[in-house]
Amino acid sequence: MSNSAVWHPFTQHALEPAPPRATATHGAVIETDRGPLIDAISSWWVVTHGHRTPEIMAAITDTAAHLDQVIFAGLTHAPAEELAEALVAMAPPGLTRVFYSDSGSTSVEVALKMALGFWRHSGQPRHRIAVIEGSYHGDTIGTMSVGERGVFNAAYEPLMFSVDQLPFPVGDGAETLAAFERLAAAGRMAALILEPLVLGAGGMRMYRPKVLAGLRAICDRHGVLLIADEVMTGWGRTGRLWACDHAGVAPDILCTSKGLTGGAIPLAATLASEAVFQAHFSSDRARTFYHSSSYTANPIACAAALAQVRLWQASPMQARLDTLAAMQAERLAEVAADPRFENPRQCGTIAAVDLRVDDGGYLAGAGPRIRAHCLDRGVFLRPLGNTVYVLPPYCITAAQLDQVWGAVLDWRG
Repeated sequence: MSNSAVWHPFTQHALEPAPPRATATHGAVIETDRGPLIDAISSWWVVTHGHRTPEIMAAITDTAAHLDQVIFAGLTHAPAEELAEALVAMAPPGLTRVFYSDSGSTSVEVALKMALGFWRHSGQPRHRIAVIEGSYHGDTIGTMSVGERGVFNAAYEPLMFSVDQLPFPVGDGAETLAAFERLAAAGRMAALILEPLVLGAGGMRMYRPKVLAGLRAICDRHGVLLIADEVMTGWGRTGRLWACDHAGVAPDILCTSKGLTGGAIPLAATLASEAVFQAHFSSDRARTFYHSSSYTANPIACAAALAQVRLWQASPMQARLDTLAAMQAERLAEVAADPRFENPRQCGTIAAVDLRVDDGGYLAGAGPRIRAHCLDRGVFLRPLGNTVYVLPPYCITAAQLDQVWGAVLDWRG
């Protein structure tokens, strides 16, 4: 146990040793007081182009020279305005408005409140939310409510609201689609919130684009709002800019954070359709969207995000994503041939495999053991129970990826 006053996230301090101390970052590497580590999970999925990408660092420095935090209720500024225009241009069609917040969780809270406000202001008594089994949308009360219930939120159950849960889509997703059709047809469904194609913290579980397209079609038939939580899947993780692009669908509300600034600084945005915005647009002040955070649209964060967006616009990003996906596939095939692993799966740049162990699930003891094993070999991984996944920055080299998967294959339990 460390003597530090710091309380780390998702850490049982009674069991965990003191962590390495990060001293510098660059590319796909975190330098520490115990030696360099390859950041094989993009520091919890936020680092896209690489640590300390020069263009993003320069935007932070330049903006900090003349702007710090500015209240965003009653004032505006160029970084937020320019970023909003760029996001609307890059988003799936129909998303015309951008509301800023500061984390993935808050972007989803905003989305849920927008959806419920839409129906209230439309004069229709819709308030039910549908979710997919095994989902994760954040750690605030609303986001926990629409996520999977388990050991990590059991203590807060009295505060959480009920939702309608759909079975995880398997194969063509027929059971999932049928269940949602029944719920939507009842006429009380306000919104369906989902992680498109990949359930991240739920174990990197993956489903087909045609299922996503089918769910969108049901939403259209019954007037249900579709909320796409692209906090993890956005900015190329699934091999396309947005996971929704694989299915050719556009949500009514889209949540983005993590890679939005390239991982350099916190920022989130919730993009909404014009219909959702117009439901709150009124001479009646009671229909105002009553939500904010103290650091809404922080100018320095917006400038970092705008620099990240410009990299997408100016760089051959699709080629880079395709190359990394091919590299991952090659190494995943080698792991899949090892009988100690099962259920290999990949979606774009994300690759995952399950350890064949007796104590599966989120609290599997194998997870901390393989994490410690990889740490000793210069690789930072953070398995989800018995699920090992590799979700690296896009700048990772073939040699670095070999080191990552080599450490996994070298594990002996």
